Amino acid sequence: MSTASSPHLDVATPERVALTLPVAGIGYRCLAWLVDASLLFFFWIVAYFVFTLLVSDVLGVFQGLSGLGQTLLVVGVFATQWLYWTLAEVFWHGQTPGKRALGIRVVRMDGSPVGLYESAVRNLCRAVDFLPAAYATGCISMLLTRQHRRLGDLLAGTLLVREERIDLDKYTTAPAPGATPAAAGASRALTPEEVELVLAFLARAPGLQPDVRLRLGTRLVDRVGGLSGEEREAVLASPERLESFLRARARAEV
Repeated sequence: MSTASSPHLDVATPERVALTLPVAGIGYRCLAWLVDASLLFFFWIVAYFVFTLLVSDVLGVFQGLSGLGQTLLVVGVFATQWLYWTLAEVFWHGQTPGKRALGIRVVRMDGSPVGLYESAVRNLCRAVDFLPAAYATGCISMLLTRQHRRLGDLLAGTLLVREERIDLDKYTTAPAPGATPAAAGASRALTPEEVELVLAFLARAPGLQPDVRLRLGTRLVDRVGGLSGEEREAVLASPERLESFLRARARAEV
């Protein structure tokens, strides 16, 4: 249960069911940043040694560049790091390797997945959050905001939430003994527990691995669908159709 000392984000699903997402605190964020910063540091160390194989005097080459050349090189280094954070969050649904290791994720303020615009803005503002050093500005901002948001989050309309462990067994509970999957759910209303189960799966589905997402979705269709063989095959033809069916099934009970 959330308390005043435990920040959280309250969102509503399209089925008008309220969900509470626990907000990631400064500790989670710092540890995730350390993982990502270590990966970037390792990348630049490797890049440096590879470059020294081609050019023996790296410092001399840098000093030999014009002022514009040095500026472009510094901007290029920043752009490389900005692309790391931004592309990872976009393609990994709000996570970088560090965030994934700590079980946290960037989301919009309505709980929906972060997009390219939001990720680009929040990571571009890292240069400001870092000032004057060691993310001092960002840390002050997180301490002063209830949901631990740094300036980049405030400008982009995002925040970080913790991912709670998912009990996969509850999604794969077998139908009653002696009943076929179709017969188990045919021509009956769903129980409140089954509606909550379907909505919880739909809310968490984007963060699941594709094979797990399909397997659990299939088991839920068999549990609540009440479909004939041909109807079942049509619903399971694609993940989008499967989840659309489950969403419609839950909405009919809300």
